[in-house]
Amino acid sequence: MAVVEVSIVPLGTGSTSLSPYVAACEKELRENAEGLRYELTAMGTIIEGDLDQVLKLIRRLHEVPFRSGAERVSTSIKIDDRRDKASSIEQKIKSVEDKL
Repeated sequence: MAVVEVSIVPLGTGSTSLSPYVAACEKELRENAEGLRYELTAMGTIIEGDLDQVLKLIRRLHEVPFRSGAERVSTSIKIDDRRDKASSIEQKIKSVEDKL
């Protein structure tokens, strides 16, 4: 199972505020997560699940700012695809907290 962080940034919107675009992406995510687990953070969104399914969803999310009027969109993706043992958002956090 992959844990993926994605940040979608519309450019050339004429405003420094991005929250309307973030909200539109979050709405798309809620409607199309199809069983994937996700968490909105202050700097992006973390999605957990089958990598092919996650990437398909990210492709949908990348289009959202264009539909809201953005002329350019920059999407950053960070993938942790661990195959030696089960991984999850909670497991990654717990592993660090256990060491504190």
